[in-house]
Amino acid sequence: MTDRDLFRHTLATLAYRGGKTIRDAPESFARFDATGKTPVDLLAHIGDLFDWTLRMLRGSSEWRVAAPQGWEHETRRFYDGLSAIDALIVSGDPLQAPLERLLQGPIADALTHVGQLAMMRRMAGAPTRPENYYIASIEIGRVGPDQAAAARK
Repeated sequence: MTDRDLFRHTLATLAYRGGKTIRDAPESFARFDATGKTPVDLLAHIGDLFDWTLRMLRGSSEWRVAAPQGWEHETRRFYDGLSAIDALIVSGDPLQAPLERLLQGPIADALTHVGQLAMMRRMAGAPTRPENYYIASIEIGRVGPDQAAAARK
């Protein structure tokens, strides 16, 4: 597996695990506030992380914060960001940032926030069902909302 393949697998993992936390969330979940940040705030921040990752891959390290929009908008932004990063990685174009630095920075941060969203769903009374992520069908390039069924073995 190349560095690009491993990075793309990490993006697919984010799509799978992140999708699980945002899919079928109750309408009230977006504004649930028990930690100082609401789920829609965290989802918007993940979108900012993905935008930043794209900028760094293209040669700019400028950080920008977008005002959080509605849950549906931020959900689309989540998948659109992953798709844009994946497309750039697979394009073969020269990358202007080291993948390992992006993994340890914005991508690891996004994984942390996906975990927070999962915890917040539980706190909000809408937990996701447990599953075995080791056997989950996570595939390089599958970074959109259409994910495999949960692995429950």
